[in-house]
Amino acid sequence: MSMETTAWTQLHSVMNAEQERRPLARATLRRIGAFARPHRRRITQFVVLGVATALLAVATPVLAGWVVTAIVSGDDEGRVVRLALLIALIAVLEAALGILARRLSATLGEGLILDLRTAVFDHVQRMPVAFFTRTRTGALVSRLNNDVIGAQRAFSNTLSGVVSNLVTLLLTLVVMLTLSWQITLLALALLPVFVIPARRMGRRMARMQREAATLNAAMGTRMTERFSAPGATLVKLFGRPEQESAEFAARARRVADIGIRTATAQSAFITALTLVSALALALVYGLGGWFALNGSLEPGAVVSLALLLTRLYAPLTALAGARVEVMSALVSFERVFEVLDLEPLIQDRPDAQRVPDGPVSVEFADVRFGYPSADKVSLASLEEVASLDTRGGDQVLHGISFRAEPGQTVALVGSSGAGKSTVAALLPRLYDVDGGAVRIGGVDVRDLSARSLRETLGMVTQDGHLFHDTVRANLLLASPSATDDDLWDALRRSRLDDLVRSLPDGLDTVVGERGYRLSGGERQRMTIARLLLARQRVVILDEATAHLDNTSEAAVQEALAEALDGRTALVIAHRLSTVRAADLILVIESGRVVERGTHDELLAANGRYADLYRTQFEERPATALPEEAAA
Repeated sequence: MSMETTAWTQLHSVMNAEQERRPLARATLRRIGAFARPHRRRITQFVVLGVATALLAVATPVLAGWVVTAIVSGDDEGRVVRLALLIALIAVLEAALGILARRLSATLGEGLILDLRTAVFDHVQRMPVAFFTRTRTGALVSRLNNDVIGAQRAFSNTLSGVVSNLVTLLLTLVVMLTLSWQITLLALALLPVFVIPARRMGRRMARMQREAATLNAAMGTRMTERFSAPGATLVKLFGRPEQESAEFAARARRVADIGIRTATAQSAFITALTLVSALALALVYGLGGWFALNGSLEPGAVVSLALLLTRLYAPLTALAGARVEVMSALVSFERVFEVLDLEPLIQDRPDAQRVPDGPVSVEFADVRFGYPSADKVSLASLEEVASLDTRGGDQVLHGISFRAEPGQTVALVGSSGAGKSTVAALLPRLYDVDGGAVRIGGVDVRDLSARSLRETLGMVTQDGHLFHDTVRANLLLASPSATDDDLWDALRRSRLDDLVRSLPDGLDTVVGERGYRLSGGERQRMTIARLLLARQRVVILDEATAHLDNTSEAAVQEALAEALDGRTALVIAHRLSTVRAADLILVIESGRVVERGTHDELLAANGRYADLYRTQFEERPATALPEEAAA
């Protein structure tokens, strides 16, 4: 390893040196050991290879010195040739061991990444909806990318580096002290000149690196917001392109300035340390040459000492930064474990049941509910706040009770924010009730398995979400085993088959991020097609026709009538025209049922439902246009 390479290694090690000093957490180490245990055979092989590589690295300078001594002393030509061949053989072995070590390192590191990512992904999928409504997606994704990779470096880089560098350092010191203890001590005396500037410059570089990371993150966030379909639409409607361009250019210019300052500082640092290394080599050659001319040191020993010098500085500086690397890896592990330690509020009970077979009823019995506070469902680091908001728990539903018999439809109507969607979210157990019970088929949903609930209950929300994938993939979410005939049948019943057939790739057409290549009504009908394909026994429609025009609404209502036939349904709607045929209509206001009955009964009662109905359907005097009023 050259001295310039050593300087770069030292700079990298100290870039993160401004970390809080803290003891190694034994609990963290134990958990790391649990993840490492399946890979212990590869870890052992990795360490052995590191030791072998260190032995070969020290052997080469010694053999080179022997060659020089043999040449100067006029030794047998055969000895020189044999030593040269041995050096070549060691070089080949080093190369082979290096490739093998790299493969082991990659296998070990990628295996650990796979285990950690899978564990975090599976755990996050079990988290309740409240978790996702609070956390920042970017922060969560960072745990599966940056932090997992940071944890992996503890095995693939730090572990092998510490072992091989420690062995190399000890062997190099022993050999150098054997050859000349005076030169060795002087070389060690120059070490502070090499390390201290690196520490100081490293802190400065770390500050610039963090500033650059912050600026890059801000610039990335701005691009993400502006390049998404809703953000781009908003900019088109209200933004000023020149101002957007100027603001982005200002951020990009600050990033560029940091890059220039960082590159200049790096260059000055590496040049200075390379100069120090050159002075150290000059010292070895000068003092070693003087000893050789006086007969107290063999000429070959001078060459060996010069070559060993780089083998001495490299492991010393690497080991000086090893603690920083270890602590960085531990921080990454702790950030991963932080997510794994967040217990999901909603979990299957050990004796969880399946939903009873056949048509099932739905019952809400004196249900009371308040949304959980952030400290129960989230992490401050995932919300990117200093501390979590402890507010929450205030009841938003107060004693909701109703029953839908098998095959019946219950409709929820009322003002925005009254609690209708909250009621619907409790049925598939997106949240758990604080009091009372929600039952399907007479069984409390808390006693049912999540898988059985998913198989029994389907839901279409008011903002039907589609993945950036094909039409086929989005539909198969509901029924992975569905055939093309099944898909086309669901599309026909949701009045989408003509549209999909007209698309360039039919079922294999990519719908775009969140389905933005489709219109709002088309996206909604796609989610309805997904519901029709799933054929669940209980259906929730949360404003399922909100984005449809009158013609499309009528067509989809026909499809929904067919889909709901024989199924128990909970329908939420602002358009009262969609709920007239419901078996029971509940009027929800401020989290309470204020009226209940059929459409005709509620109109006859002349209460809140009648007010809502008149607001939507009574004819109003036409409002004069401004021009007409002015005339």
